Amino acid sequence: MAVTIYDVAKRAGVGIATVSRVLNDSPRVREVTRQRVLTAIKELDYHPGAAARTLVSGRTRTIGFILCQSPDRVFADAFLPEVLRGVGDSIQRNGFRVLLHPVEDVTAPEAYIGLVREEHTDGIILSGPRSDDQQLPRLKAEGFPVVLLGQLPGSGIPFVDVDNVGAARRAVNHLLGLGHRRVGMITNAPLVYTAARDRLAGYRQMLEEASIPLNEELVCYGDFREESGRVAMSQLLDLAEPPTAVFVASDMVAFGALVAIKQRGLTIPDDVALVGFDDVQLAHYVDPPLTTVQLPAYDLGYWAATLLTQLIDDEPVEKQEILLQTELVVRQSCGTHVSPHLEDLG
Repeated sequence: MAVTIYDVAKRAGVGIATVSRVLNDSPRVREVTRQRVLTAIKELDYHPGAAARTLVSGRTRTIGFILCQSPDRVFADAFLPEVLRGVGDSIQRNGFRVLLHPVEDVTAPEAYIGLVREEHTDGIILSGPRSDDQQLPRLKAEGFPVVLLGQLPGSGIPFVDVDNVGAARRAVNHLLGLGHRRVGMITNAPLVYTAARDRLAGYRQMLEEASIPLNEELVCYGDFREESGRVAMSQLLDLAEPPTAVFVASDMVAFGALVAIKQRGLTIPDDVALVGFDDVQLAHYVDPPLTTVQLPAYDLGYWAATLLTQLIDDEPVEKQEILLQTELVVRQSCGTHVSPHLEDLG
């Protein structure tokens, strides 16, 4: 017969609430009592299940990881595995587990509220926040623990992110430093995603600072997928005056752009220079290797999960808004010559 939490409580001479607190590593238990409970657990060879841990605390030690993308896009996302590795390493230290939940349309009623209600998650990480998400304000109003991977300015919701505006400025500045004046852009996603808006804002800011008039026909819009990059780049190449360089705000979208350039019989970077964003592993191996903004994927996941578990456990939180550093990794897709009078722009 399986040993239960009740058996442990009886052996230790305490209530099940005390056993549960020991299992959840609560500081509210005196050390002498904690040792008595731990001794009982060892003597009875008790292996607590999730139900026992939840019995008194009301917590499942489960967090939801919400991705604002369709399932097919999620599983094609080369950036996601490193983020999830960071999440996993963080939550394992604290005895949590994670449920992955793709949501294509966050504007739909109850799009992911059901995960909170039915799966009894203790909190969620939401990756790729959108400005039209109506459920986040509801969760915030209820005091439910939420951490964004990305950010929604003005929402007051804790987040872990990078400076997307500054990273985009750095990428565009590099192309300007190579002497390019007709620089196009392909976004990583529709502008309802805040990261897409911020990266576009960085592109526009850098052109303005370089006194280069913004030409809207040089801006096209991706939607996470390689195919959207191929279509967008084809549109740019069809212009009477195509761009000589393009900043693509996602490596996956940039891979599609690279295909479109080669399909026209053009060479990279001699005819068109490319800079991507993310530094996924494949960026090293495409031909030519892709210059790109390197995001700290593992750290994004790790710190988002760490912040969330601190909020769930009511631990002191030093910062609820965390911005991590990016780096421009220069490879062969954009050329190497830098014009001295432009290299310090931005």
